[in-house]
Amino acid sequence: MSMASQSNLTADKDWWRGAVIYQIYPRSYQDSNGDGIGDLKGITARLPHVAALGADAIWISPFFTSPMRDFGYDVSDYENVDSIFGTLVDFDSLIAEAHRLGIRVMIDLVISHSSDQHPWFVESRSSRTNAKADWYVWSDSKPDGTPPNNWLSIFGGSAWAWDPTRMQYYMHNFLTSQPDLNLHNPEVQNRLLDVVRFWLKRGVDGFRLDTINFYFHDKELRDNPALAPERRNASTAPAVNPYNFQEHIYDKNRPENIAFLKRFRAVLEEFQDIAAVGEVGDSQRGLEIVGEYTSGDDKMHMCYAFEFLSPDPLSPERIEDVMNDFAAAAPDGWACWALSNHDVVRHVTRWGSLVADRDAFAKQYAAMLMTMRGSVCLYQGEELGLTEADLAYEDLQDPYGIQFWPEFKGRDGCRTPMVWDSQVAQGGFSTVKPWLPVPVEHILRAVSVQQGDETSVLEHYRRFIAFRKQHPAFAKGEIKFMEPQGDMLIFEREYGNEKLLCVFNMSATEALAALPEGNWQALTGHGFVSNNYGDKIDIPAWGAYFARLA
Repeated sequence: MSMASQSNLTADKDWWRGAVIYQIYPRSYQDSNGDGIGDLKGITARLPHVAALGADAIWISPFFTSPMRDFGYDVSDYENVDSIFGTLVDFDSLIAEAHRLGIRVMIDLVISHSSDQHPWFVESRSSRTNAKADWYVWSDSKPDGTPPNNWLSIFGGSAWAWDPTRMQYYMHNFLTSQPDLNLHNPEVQNRLLDVVRFWLKRGVDGFRLDTINFYFHDKELRDNPALAPERRNASTAPAVNPYNFQEHIYDKNRPENIAFLKRFRAVLEEFQDIAAVGEVGDSQRGLEIVGEYTSGDDKMHMCYAFEFLSPDPLSPERIEDVMNDFAAAAPDGWACWALSNHDVVRHVTRWGSLVADRDAFAKQYAAMLMTMRGSVCLYQGEELGLTEADLAYEDLQDPYGIQFWPEFKGRDGCRTPMVWDSQVAQGGFSTVKPWLPVPVEHILRAVSVQQGDETSVLEHYRRFIAFRKQHPAFAKGEIKFMEPQGDMLIFEREYGNEKLLCVFNMSATEALAALPEGNWQALTGHGFVSNNYGDKIDIPAWGAYFARLA
């Protein structure tokens, strides 16, 4: 267990509000035992990097026992560590070291589905009368033997798989080896809440809830209606997946989830200073659901939707629309914004592939992310300005990419190993060939190359996180958008007696921006350079300007 006496955490039940959370994908962070796969001891050894970055917390993607069909998002034991990642003792050591460094630890909780190798499912599928027969979503076929309805899997094909033992179908929103748990069953809810307590007692500071809007299904198993082509959006599933052709009102997004989230929150309240962030995966109603799940103080602390993780490029108008839509959908809710994670193309490639000065682009997008109202998730390697890796088909590991190749290349391109040292084989990630190749272009951007170079993306992230912490208005203040001037994104942030101005030149050419009325005093310490001409500011390409109202 982590020793509270050695913790350098400050008691604060609101620590999450405006926190910078650093996501670690454990397979790809640091290999400590030479098997080519990252592990918990590797994460522990690299925590000083996170501390130097200035992040408030880490979120660790799943490390539970798993057959790894979906790389840990298919759990076969919720209360143990998979042997490839280490042991529970290793996890306790990680918690202790993180707390010593003043870093909180959030872990990924995957409770909408389990692995088909989980003992619960093994028992459930053994007969229609066993004690766990109703722990998963089972249904008889239609009279002609076809699945009970038209629900589709995010990974392609029907969301129903036939089981010859029970002579029934079971539901799976993802892989066939990821059967959906039946949260309509109170026993299932109780057992999952026991899992939550297990990890809280071990000292975790919170959870990231995977696919939080997938927990419940329609008990009547009604067909989803078709979605008009003009309303289709490929942010939840790739454009080549017919999953986008349906309006998902019966297979997820069910109203019963609200009561469960209240039960979940009540368990968190049994412990000190705990927070949870939910992942809402829905291309049509994402922000509306975020609003429902974060309203009041009895459900999620915060959620993130896919608005800034989607392929749609950002513009001043789009950013303003998303922030205003969130404020309208969740007036008392709290957002957690991210530009990259383990499921989407890295944003420097997604939006900046045609940009000549990729570093300037990366720096500006980091600054925009960290000055918008809400909390922030950074994804490992983002602080180095890493691009999406272009992998050969034979190097793919992700079943999603293998299924839809080549139109959709899967998620391996953003999951390649972290690069620490340009002078060492595999970028210092491992002493052997890693589970995914390390791109040559990444090695040139290793921590060792960027550290200490004030012009680097890494030092910019460090500097800007510190700048953000100096001005609480960036994280917690009210946000008010000014009329965009061409490619200029302009907004004010206000908190307490501090009023700040943020101006971003979202273009590849320098431009002049007219300042709003008032005595604006330029802020320093963020690394951006602009020329002030009285009531106008000359901002370089991909530059930014920050000021305080005197």
